[in-house]
Amino acid sequence: MARLVRFVLAAAAAALLLSGCAGTYLLDNQVQSFSQIGALPAQPTFRFERSLSQQHDPAQQALEALADPALFRAGLRRDDAAPHFSVQVTARTEQVLSPYADPWGPWGGWGGWNVGFGGPHAAVGFGGPWPRADSFWFRREVSVVLRELPSNQVVFETRAVNDGPVLDNRVVLPAMFDAAMQGFPNPPPGPRRVDIQLGANP
Repeated sequence: MARLVRFVLAAAAAALLLSGCAGTYLLDNQVQSFSQIGALPAQPTFRFERSLSQQHDPAQQALEALADPALFRAGLRRDDAAPHFSVQVTARTEQVLSPYADPWGPWGGWGGWNVGFGGPHAAVGFGGPWPRADSFWFRREVSVVLRELPSNQVVFETRAVNDGPVLDNRVVLPAMFDAAMQGFPNPPPGPRRVDIQLGANP
């Protein structure tokens, strides 16, 4: 019975990710933020800042494009010519063992597919003939750091973490940036859960 329950849950997760989130999915994020901003300035403008490694990463520009709508909804406006803040965004994605994986199954917990990420887009390679539905599980983390210019002092820092089955970073990462920026510029103290609805009927 336990194996059947795991299979049903895993099949539902696989159907969701393979359908491109045609339905709805509640993306639960663990968020923690730190702020020294009392109130936004009259012109809450920003420019993106990149570390040395990010400057040589072709995926960084795409990641910033995924984060920009969340920053806009939080009240920030991009203006590279006259920024009040600099903003640095990062993201990390890794495949992890699904909580619904059956370690006693005929192929073990991972199944036959290998999933890797190049920047914000997913790439799927077939490592074996039998894909396992419960092998699709990912841990993602996004972070946003704001510095006030010209002092370059950090005034806001936030991160969001999610574990789940949705495959496409182009869907998940923008929602995670929304979760990370919730409450800006004065978010609640301490760790908290922020749910974001994904899908056709938010």
